[in-house]
Amino acid sequence: MNIILVSEKLPKARTITLGWPQLAGLAALLMAAVLVTAAALNYGILRFASELNVPYVRDVLASIHQQQQEKHQSYLQDNLNAMAVRLGQMQAQLLRLDTLGERLAKLAGFKPQDLMFNEVPGRGGAVSSIPSQNLSLGDFTRQVEQLTRQLEDRGDKLGLLESMFTLESARKKLTPTKLPVEGGWYSSNFGWRIDPFTGQRAFHEGIDFMAEEGTPIYAAAAGVVVYSEFHPQYGNMIEIDHGNDLITRYAHASRRLVKVGDIVLRGSRIADVGRTGRATGAHLHFEVRQRGAARNPAQFLQLPG
Repeated sequence: MNIILVSEKLPKARTITLGWPQLAGLAALLMAAVLVTAAALNYGILRFASELNVPYVRDVLASIHQQQQEKHQSYLQDNLNAMAVRLGQMQAQLLRLDTLGERLAKLAGFKPQDLMFNEVPGRGGAVSSIPSQNLSLGDFTRQVEQLTRQLEDRGDKLGLLESMFTLESARKKLTPTKLPVEGGWYSSNFGWRIDPFTGQRAFHEGIDFMAEEGTPIYAAAAGVVVYSEFHPQYGNMIEIDHGNDLITRYAHASRRLVKVGDIVLRGSRIADVGRTGRATGAHLHFEVRQRGAARNPAQFLQLPG
């Protein structure tokens, strides 16, 4: 493109030649000027729109403000929904911990109401001189996540502790630690003695409890009845299998109240004291046998049950 300049001040006409690079530069300069002008006008309109009270501009600003509020409200609602889900999970975990705590209290011999699982623990203290600070949404979310992890960890540990308590409780219930006769006293201990019938030295494989005929006989531990018959020497005899190759024997009963296959609990009444079989008077002959061998019952009866 050629541009010819003619002026009275010029001795002769001048010619300016513009190529594509010069045209592109002019176009870019013109575009930049237009953008700067538009930006200045937009800023001026928005800056003084409230003072000029232009209805169109006021409506546009109100629409933009409303959109921003809706986005902010939506963001808050999403976070509230997420926190509500977390809160529900924490409430369920807390209920599980309360239930575990009550079961552990019973296994440990405490009353659940003594430990006040359902009450909020007392908290207090003087006002600190350090200024208080408000929690941000991010801080609050992190605190909830940390508390959730702590609840899960405590729940797992309490569950393991409950399993250990349950196993220990079951072991105690299956160990013959309860006196089979209440108020009875030993008339013959475990070990060597003089046989009351032959007068010879003989080994006594159990303990004899002196008691009146008809006195209740109780299971020393929980188990399954494996023998309930009349024996020529032991008279009316009952044997209870407690597992781990451990059996208790109750002999000379006046009557038997259980049969083979019955499951009895620790302290259940299974028979009455009598003098059947090879006996000089009313008493209970009590034995503990492990892997077929006689064990001293006193070693078990002295254990905490």
